Amino acid sequence: MTQLHRIAFVAAKGSPAEAARERLIARYGGVKPDEAEVIVALGGDGFMLQTLHRYMTRKLPIYGMNQGTIGFLMNEYEEEDLPARVASAKAATLHPLRMKVQSESGGEREALAINEVSLLRQTRQAAKLRITVDDRVRVDELVCDGALLSTPAGSTAYNLSAHGPILPLSAGVLALTPISAFRPRRWRGALLPRTAQVKFEVLDNFKRPVSATADAFEVRDVVEVEIAEARDIAMQLLFNPGHDLEERILAEQFAP
Repeated sequence: MTQLHRIAFVAAKGSPAEAARERLIARYGGVKPDEAEVIVALGGDGFMLQTLHRYMTRKLPIYGMNQGTIGFLMNEYEEEDLPARVASAKAATLHPLRMKVQSESGGEREALAINEVSLLRQTRQAAKLRITVDDRVRVDELVCDGALLSTPAGSTAYNLSAHGPILPLSAGVLALTPISAFRPRRWRGALLPRTAQVKFEVLDNFKRPVSATADAFEVRDVVEVEIAEARDIAMQLLFNPGHDLEERILAEQFAP
C-alpha cells in the first residue's frame, strides 16, 4: 500500500479501547470514517466483525489493533510508527456469505456473514435438517443440534469449536460442519467449493423449531435457508508483514 494520510479511528465501547483511540487521535490526528482512506479498529474480534459489517459498502481497508481477548483478526497493539505500519500492511481479501431465509410466517430475510451461517435448534428437541448442495440432496435427514457453513476466515471460530476443519484462505473452499450430530453418526461434514449453493430445509419445523444466524444477525423459526458466497462483495483486512491472516490460519493447524 502507498502512504496513507486520512485515518479514522474507531473503538469498542470500554475504557481500554476508547482510551487508546483518544491517545492515537492526539498523536496522529484523525478524520471521520466517511472521509477516511483507511479505518483503524481498536477492540477484539467481535468488534472487528462489527466494523467490517458497518463499513462493508464503503470498501475501506481496515487495520485492527487488539484491545480485546483473543484478537485473531487483529494486529498487536502498538502506537509507534502507526501510519508507516498501516501503509506497509498486507491485505487479506474476504468475501462474505449471503444468507437468504424463509420463516414460518412466510417472511423472507437476507443477511451477510463474514465468519459463518449457522442453524441451531431452539428447544430441547434435536433439529432435523435436509441439506442440498447445487440442487442435489446430500444429506436427506441430519438429526443434530444444528449445522453451519463457514468461510476460511471464520473456520477458526465457531466452526473449529464444532470440530470442523481449518481452511487456508487460498484453498477456495467452504466448510459444511454438523453441530452435535446424532444421525448420521459417522458424518463429520464436508468441504465444498466456494461456488457451491447450499440449502438447508428444516424438517418438522413446528415441533423442532430452528433459528438461523449470519454472524450476529439472527432469524428464528426458519423453514429454509439458502447460502452462497457473495463474490460481488470484497473486504480488505490489513495485517503486519509476517503476521498476515493466511499465516495465522496455517499456524492454528499446528497449535497445541
